[in-house]
Amino acid sequence: MVQGTFKRQVEVGRVVLINHGADAGKLAVVVDIIDHNRALIDGPTTGVSRQAFAYRRMVLTPLVIKDLPRNIGQSALIKSLEKNETVAAWNKTAWAKKLEQRKVRSTLTDFDRFKLMKLKNQRRFAVGAATASAKKQTA
Repeated sequence: MVQGTFKRQVEVGRVVLINHGADAGKLAVVVDIIDHNRALIDGPTTGVSRQAFAYRRMVLTPLVIKDLPRNIGQSALIKSLEKNETVAAWNKTAWAKKLEQRKVRSTLTDFDRFKLMKLKNQRRFAVGAATASAKKQTA
């Protein structure tokens, strides 16, 4: 079998990130596949109600809950999410960290952005001085 570059399949148990609507930015799990445009999702631990959702309004994450039966109940889904520590695994990913950083940066005031700029300048000066001294020693 030839493996292409496409890695994330829509499957029951796939964890998705909602990117549109009232629940944007929340995680949910594909509970059932309705057709080639929609899936039934549920996010009991993140506050997403069970609903049919279009694929174009969600993003597939690399996380999958293995051996999840179709149309699983909410309490059993909560148990499987806690057993697999799915939310904790999501929070460890670079993707989640980047989204959290965006949220933090969006709340910065003008003065906070100014302080950030000054700290970046200090770091750049320190790194430049260290690399210059390292080059001087090797030469």
